[in-house]
Amino acid sequence: MEDSNAFKINRRQFLVTTAGSVSAAAMLPGALSAAQQPIGVRPTVTSKVSFVVNGTQRELEVDTRMTLLDALRERLQLTGSKKGCDQGQCGACTVLVNGRRINSCLTLAIMHQGHTVTTIEGLGTPEKLHPMQAAFIKHDGYQCGYCTPGQICSSVAVLEEIKAGVPSHVSENLTATPRATPSELRERMSGNICRCGAYSNIVDAITEVSKGRV
Repeated sequence: MEDSNAFKINRRQFLVTTAGSVSAAAMLPGALSAAQQPIGVRPTVTSKVSFVVNGTQRELEVDTRMTLLDALRERLQLTGSKKGCDQGQCGACTVLVNGRRINSCLTLAIMHQGHTVTTIEGLGTPEKLHPMQAAFIKHDGYQCGYCTPGQICSSVAVLEEIKAGVPSHVSENLTATPRATPSELRERMSGNICRCGAYSNIVDAITEVSKGRV
């Protein structure tokens, strides 16, 4: 019978042999570690999109996976719209598209071919504020200011919704005709979160604009 000791490999021999094998494999052309291997990554596909942003015709070639928010911030340097949760839950990225408010983090840039997009930069300027911007300043409708661009864009759209008679959960149950009551405004603005808690001041600002006093 053969000596069983002939088949024994000590720990040092095993490590030396293994290290040599790994080094040899790494020297092969195109060799990649498992961590370096791309998994489920498809090549970048780009497409052109043309739209009007804050009154100016813009044309971009973007990754088909790029959100409208990223196109505005990274390609057009319109950084007023903020990336908060990036999941459509905080409202910091709210912009107006064809007059309607949307969460720009939840929609792709290429979906807005031919659309009209308005960001906080397009509502007013430091020299000529939009009435809603002026009201937010007057009523201290902000503290840190991070959510404010989305709050203001949403507020402008809310008053247009009420003016057009678009019902909300509150208006459907409390009144046949939507009105800019505090409860109505809070319901319609519930998609815009203010971590600083300036909600009452925001409602005051919107209420004042709704009455045309700014």
